[in-house]
Amino acid sequence: MELGLYTFADVSPEPGPGAIGAHERLRNLIEEIELADQVGLDVFGLGEHHRPDYAASAPVVALAAAAERTRRIKLTSAVTVLSSDDPVRVFQQFATLDLLSGGRAEIMAGRGSFIESFPLFGYNLEDYDELFAEKLDLLLA
Repeated sequence: MELGLYTFADVSPEPGPGAIGAHERLRNLIEEIELADQVGLDVFGLGEHHRPDYAASAPVVALAAAAERTRRIKLTSAVTVLSSDDPVRVFQQFATLDLLSGGRAEIMAGRGSFIESFPLFGYNLEDYDELFAEKLDLLLA
């Protein structure tokens, strides 16, 4: 059994007491991953969102920063929205993360339960199932 944590790196879009912005949230995130590594957790996952209330629109970049400050913990997406991304680029990005981390990178590919990325990247929601199936086949090829 493995034990880990995951987050979407949510932020406070409205200013006010206790509000946290994207810059501070990402800095805290790297410290959280480093601490998770130090206390012996097995995996840390970072989800992908393309909305103002989440700071992690490019999880692989943040995980690469964490790779440089950790030694043992597995680093994974939680989830990579494959339906609205290029599977070749996803593979290349995670292959690079795997090299930087010494083999600790993992991909959790999904369809995307939040649908903001589809129109953002020019995809039609009517193609939801077909997009995922086609892109998953390419990623696994």
